[in-house]
Parts: sequence; structure tokens; C-alpha cells
Amino acid sequence: MDSALMPEGAKRCSAPAFFFWTLPWLALLAWGGLSVVLCFGLGLNQTNMSNIFAFALWIVFDLAIIALGAGAFFTGFLTYIIGKKELKDIINAAVIIGFICYSGAIAMLGIDIGQPLRGWFIFWHANVHSMLVEVSFCITTYMAVLAIEYLPIILGNRKLNEIKEFRLFGHNLHHIMAVFAATGVFLSFFHQGSLGGMWGVLYGRPFAARAGFYIWPWTFFLFVFSAIAAGPCFTILCTKLTELLTRKKLVSQKAIQTLAKISGFLLAGYLVLKIADTIGWIYGVVPRAGLKFMDFYREGPYGVWMVVAEIIICGIVPAIMLLIPKVRENTGWLIIASLLNCTGIVLNRFMFIIVTLAIPVMPFDKFWSYLPTWQEWGLAMAVIGYGFLLFSLSYRYLPIFPKEQELNPA
Repeated sequence: MDSALMPEGAKRCSAPAFFFWTLPWLALLAWGGLSVVLCFGLGLNQTNMSNIFAFALWIVFDLAIIALGAGAFFTGFLTYIIGKKELKDIINAAVIIGFICYSGAIAMLGIDIGQPLRGWFIFWHANVHSMLVEVSFCITTYMAVLAIEYLPIILGNRKLNEIKEFRLFGHNLHHIMAVFAATGVFLSFFHQGSLGGMWGVLYGRPFAARAGFYIWPWTFFLFVFSAIAAGPCFTILCTKLTELLTRKKLVSQKAIQTLAKISGFLLAGYLVLKIADTIGWIYGVVPRAGLKFMDFYREGPYGVWMVVAEIIICGIVPAIMLLIPKVRENTGWLIIASLLNCTGIVLNRFMFIIVTLAIPVMPFDKFWSYLPTWQEWGLAMAVIGYGFLLFSLSYRYLPIFPKEQELNPA
């Protein structure tokens, strides 16, 4: 019965083997479930959040996976709006990865607000002056867009496709997918930007504060730029990991190389603006606050090495690797470049969320550091377990990769 649900002509592992594959991911979900019960039952004192750290591991993880999930809307933009037809080989995988990232992020936010049953207050009693309200609107709306984009993939299941009404509905959805791709680009632009803009307007926190363009601080644009530079690389990493585990070729080299090349150019462009922004911040915002650059790094665990790691090791290095054809055409170097790129964006979000709050703003304050509790790690790891589980189920039962049979002749 299980084999009747799999994509026609595609080879998959046996049911027992697949069951054992799911066990570690189910264990991570159980760990997260226990963390959720404790946080709901005993409160957010199960975390190490405090008056100093109002944001912690959850929000770092949340903003990181939202940025990495940008591969969904950007790949959709390239495929349906720009017309990069070769990316149809990987667009389904990008949509599923985006769905996992955004649904996981929303689930984490539901725990973070403490009383998720009152989450609808965000919409009904909206603070129209809050960037986070706009972010909430855009994220939840884009989540609905991703669900709509995921639906025709689900309806492509071998058994569901036998039902005429489902088959016609899924076929018609494919014809109007460009509309949803354009909607996703619009929504993602604003929520990615507003997540960065929120930090840029914290003028009481000189580490994060920025000048800007009209009402938008430079961090608004940098967050958008960094997300579309790293998102495609995360899609490549997930695809390559799937190929490694299944020992199959699933996506054409042309599609991978197109995404990698575009990501390289975007990362290079982002770094030019990031370096310019950093220099402007060092010689503008910082002295106006009566500080020097090294004042932010004179104590505590978060040293100037983080700036070097973000901009040079996880920025300039992977950008150069992705821009050199012979380097990115080598699978090993491509994976290393993609890993560095994705690590850089995670480090960027960590610095804005944790380091901004760790650095004192008063002369008598001390430098702080943040150590998450096991409950916080449990919820974060549950999202990883959920991601592996949903993508595994999707690969097993849905036609994610249209070129799979062509690239793997019997």
C-alpha cells in the first residue's frame, strides 16, 4: 500500500528503513514538545530571557530560518517572473523548504508570545506604528501563499492525482502560480526589511542604530539583500543533502549553477553595501553617541572576531567562490561556499539580536552574555526535526523533482 502512494516510476527505500530514518527527527519533536509543555505550564521562566534579553535563542533561530527560507520567494521570482525556466527543476523543493521555515518560525513565535490563543490580538488590536505588526501581517499572509504553492505539489501525489477534481484543481493552480510568486515577493520584501529596520531605529542602542533613507534605516535594505543572497544557497544545500542521502541526481547542474551564480552576485553586492554601511556606522553613528568602535568589544565573549567572521570569512570568501565558475562547478567547493554563506547570515542575525542587547548603553552597566536553557534548545531543535520529517515525507510521497527519472535512468 505504501508503494502505491509513491511517485510513479520513482524508487524509494523500504517502509521499515524509512521508519528508522524518522526516529531521530521524531525524538527532536518530542524534546520540543516537552519544552512547549513546560513553557506553557510554568511560563517563560523556563528560558533565560530577562529584562536584559527580551529576545533570545528563539528569535535568533526565528530570524535565521526566515532569512534562509527566502530561497522560496526568490526562486519563485526568478522562475515565474524573470523566466528562468531551468529553475523549475528545483522550485518545488524551494517551496517546501520555504514552507518548513515559515511554519516553523510561526510555531516558535506562538510559544514566544506566551499565550498563543491571544495571538489574534496582533491583527484585531493592531499597533499601526509597530514594525512587528507589519511583520506579523506579512509573515502570516506569506505563510498562506506558501501553503497555496505547496498545495499543487501535494495534489501531485499518485493517489490524489487519480481523482479528477484534484487533478484539474492542481493543474489550474500551476497556471496562476506567477500571481502567487509576485505576491510572495511583495510580502517578503516588507517583512524581511522590517525585521532589520526594527533594529536600525533603536537609537538608544548605538550598536544597532543606523542612518537611512527617509523613514527606512539601512538595516531595512540590508536584511532584504542578505536574505535573497543566502536563501538560494540554503536551497542548494538541502537539495545536495537529499542527493547525498538518496544517492541520486535530482536536479540538473544547470539549475544548481544558475542559483549559485545569482547568489554569488547578490552576495557580492550585499557585501559592498554592508561594508559601506559598517564604515558609515563606525564614523557616523558611533562617534555621535560619544563612543568608539572598540568600545563595543572591550569586554565580554562577543569580540571583534565576529565582524571579521561575518564580513570576510562568511562573506567575501564565499562570494568569490560562487563567482568563479570552476570553483562553484565543483560540488565540494559549492557546498563549502553555500555553508559559509548561510553561516554568515545566521551570525548576522545573532549579532543584531543578542550582541545588541549584551553591550551596555550606560557607563555603569556591565557586558552581558546569553546562555540558552535546554528548553530553548529543545524548541529550536524541534523545528529542525520537523523540517527533516516534512521534507522526507514530501520526497517519499510527492513528485518534488520533475527530472528525477530522467537524471536516473533505470
